[in-house]
Amino acid sequence: MPTIIEVAALAGVSTATVSRVLSRPEQVSEDTRLRVLAVVRESGYAPNVAARSLRTLRAAKILLTVPDISNAFFASVIRGAEEAARDAGYSVVVGDTRHDPEVEDQYADMLSRREVDGLIFLGHRLPASLAPMLSRKGAAAPIVNGCEYSPDLGVPSVHIDNAAASANAIEHLIGLGHRAIGVVTGPEISPISRDRLAGAIDAATRAGLRDSLHIRIGDYSAGSAIDHTRDLIAQDVTAIFCFSDEMAMGALSAIGDAGLSCPKDVSVIGFDDLPLARYFQPPLTTIAQPKSMIGRRTVELLVDILRGVDSPSRQVTLDHELIVRGSTAAPGTRRR
Repeated sequence: MPTIIEVAALAGVSTATVSRVLSRPEQVSEDTRLRVLAVVRESGYAPNVAARSLRTLRAAKILLTVPDISNAFFASVIRGAEEAARDAGYSVVVGDTRHDPEVEDQYADMLSRREVDGLIFLGHRLPASLAPMLSRKGAAAPIVNGCEYSPDLGVPSVHIDNAAASANAIEHLIGLGHRAIGVVTGPEISPISRDRLAGAIDAATRAGLRDSLHIRIGDYSAGSAIDHTRDLIAQDVTAIFCFSDEMAMGALSAIGDAGLSCPKDVSVIGFDDLPLARYFQPPLTTIAQPKSMIGRRTVELLVDILRGVDSPSRQVTLDHELIVRGSTAAPGTRRR
C-alpha cells in the first residue's frame, strides 16, 4: 500500500496538498485536484481514516435515518447517499426509526455525543433532542432533511415539488377523460402527503372537477390501499391515484380480486417509480422521483456544512417526471 509521501511525489505536490484534496477539495485548484485523484486511483492509496479522525476530532461518519427501512423507496436514496459519502471520505450509518419519535431521539443522540459528524433524516420530524443544537448553531448545525420537506423544520432539505407532481398525475387522468377519480393519500401527519393532496385538489379544481375526487387516507402500504380500492370501486371511480407505488400495487390487487381489469375498468397511477413498477401487471404509470440523487444531494449539502462552505441553496428542489405506462388509459365501459 503506497504512503501519502509516495502519492505526493508521483503527483508532484506536497503531502499537505494531497491531504487537502482528500479532506477539503474546494481549497485546491481543479487541475491539481484531478492530478492528485488520478494518482490516488492508480496507486490504490487509502488514507488512514482512524488516525485522521483522532487528529481532527472527526468521526468520519454520517448518520442517515429512515422512517421505514423495509420501504423499497429508501433503498435507492440510501445508495445515492452512500456513494456521495464515500466520495467525500465518510461512511454512512443507517438507522431505522420505524416512525417512532423515541427511536428518532435515540439515534439523534449519536450526533450530540459526536459519534457521527452529521445527521440526514428522511422523516418529517426533527428529533426533539436536536432542537437546542439547531437553536445554538443555526445554519452551521450539521443536520439535513431529505424527501419530507417542510419549511418549519428550519434545516437544509432536498426534495421534489410534491404538489406539482401530484397535479401532473391528476391532469394526466383528466386528459384521458376520467371524471370520477379516487385518491389514496399517505398519513395526514406527513407534509408530503398534504402537499400531494393539495396538488391533486388544485388540478381537479382548475378542471371544474373538485367534487369528483373521492379521497381516502392511506398509510403508503399496499394493505391500506386494498381496502380503500374496494370502497372506491363501489363508488364507480374510473381511475385511482395512489401516493406511493406500494399502494398502487395494493390497488391493482384489489381491482383483480373484484373481477375487473386495469386499465380497461379502472386506471391506476402511483408515485415514486420503484424499480419493480415497470414489471407490475400492467406496468405502472407513476411519478418518478430522482431517488438516488436525493440521497447524493443531501450528503453534499451536509458535507458543505461540515467543511464550512457556503451552499448556494439550502433548499434543493429536484425534477420529477410523469412516467406513462400501461396502467392508465381512457375510461372503459365497465358495467356499473
